[in-house]
Amino acid sequence: MGEKLTTLGLDLLALPADARLHLGDTAIVAVTGLRNPCTQLERIRPGLIKATLERDPDGNLIRKAGIMGIVLTTGEVRAATRLTLNCRRRRTGHSLRCNRHMT
Repeated sequence: MGEKLTTLGLDLLALPADARLHLGDTAIVAVTGLRNPCTQLERIRPGLIKATLERDPDGNLIRKAGIMGIVLTTGEVRAATRLTLNCRRRRTGHSLRCNRHMT
């Protein structure tokens, strides 16, 4: 099911691939794309996959399962670790402020 990192106040689904999440002093995670829910969710609780997918008024699929990323630099991450977002471009149709700092 993947490792988990929970954020507050950041629209993860609007982040472009290649955005960098700087966590604390040294950890860096590169966003690689949206996460597709897997069948393991149904084993935990029936209906979870459906809960992570939705359709907009035009019928386009909206994924609500989060994002995937790769660790570029390791580091210690704990509750309330400071997060800095850096990105090079904006994802079409979404507003995104880059170089954002959060705690």
